[in-house]
Amino acid sequence: MKESPSAARDAGGVYTLLNTAADSRIALTAVKVAIVVGTILNVINQSEHVINGYGINWIQFVFNYIVPYCVSSYSGARNELRKRR
Repeated sequence: MKESPSAARDAGGVYTLLNTAADSRIALTAVKVAIVVGTILNVINQSEHVINGYGINWIQFVFNYIVPYCVSSYSGARNELRKRR
């Protein structure tokens, strides 16, 4: 099955976006954002469970850090690509 030119261009765009998001400057900023925002989210979302003795929901704990990292790195990469145009 042959790819359409727009599909190939979109695949290249995704690769470019991911490559840009992996830039050390963008990734480091995303890590910092994830630490701050993830910690706040974990306190908000899990403090009641911990106080009541139920412990930490580790899946939610991890996602509370992964989501802000993804949002920040995506935003940083998109911004960088727009500046390059």
